[in-house]
Amino acid sequence: MPNVPLFLLALSFYTRIPYPKNLDYKQLPQATVCLPLVGWLVGGVLALSFYLANFLWSQQTAIIIAMSVGIVLTGAFHEDGFADSCDGFGGGYGKQRIQEIMKDPHIGTYGALGLMLLILLKISALTTIPVSSVPLVFIASHSLSRFVPIYIMFRYDYARLENSKTGAAMYKPSLYEVQMALGMAVLPLLLLPRMCLWVIVPLWLVSHLSGRYFYRHIGGYTGDCLGASQQISETVFYLSVSALWTFI
Repeated sequence: MPNVPLFLLALSFYTRIPYPKNLDYKQLPQATVCLPLVGWLVGGVLALSFYLANFLWSQQTAIIIAMSVGIVLTGAFHEDGFADSCDGFGGGYGKQRIQEIMKDPHIGTYGALGLMLLILLKISALTTIPVSSVPLVFIASHSLSRFVPIYIMFRYDYARLENSKTGAAMYKPSLYEVQMALGMAVLPLLLLPRMCLWVIVPLWLVSHLSGRYFYRHIGGYTGDCLGASQQISETVFYLSVSALWTFI
């Protein structure tokens, strides 16, 4: 298991939770392996928010409130990467132009439409899942979807050498770190019905296909690509669980 300082480093970078001032940020790249643990915490906060909100409002409203809490908690870190990736790959031609667009802080048509459709898909899929299981789905999805960026970092190289907003993006985790991260990512999934284990199949496809797509177009990945892969994986998780629930 990763040590406490690495976990605190991951929390400080991927969330807005207050953190100790004496952390060694030279170890931030190694903290990447803690992403699934960060997902446990983020998913847990969403689960609690949904549970409390559902006492007063409908399931759909409680889902929107929980997702809003999650966006505030993470600073929309991964959503921003998804929007930038939509703009870059949607409006750019060639490696250099795609990266230039992704580095632009302004959001474009592709990014705005992509985020809107992504959020609508999440809400639509989650409303089909029984109320009592939504909290566990939040925890499992945020944990497992955060393993996908680690897998892409392990399989492919960073696409550009200059500094980016994702300081850990140039780190290549070892096989042992990938295996440890996978173990942490899968644990919350075991709390759901056994049929839900099949969600690993579409998530593996997302990991494989998105990594191949990034490599084909820009020769690797960027921090925005990693954020996009997490968001796509989270959405696919909800859609897959929603579909699998018809057999439970």
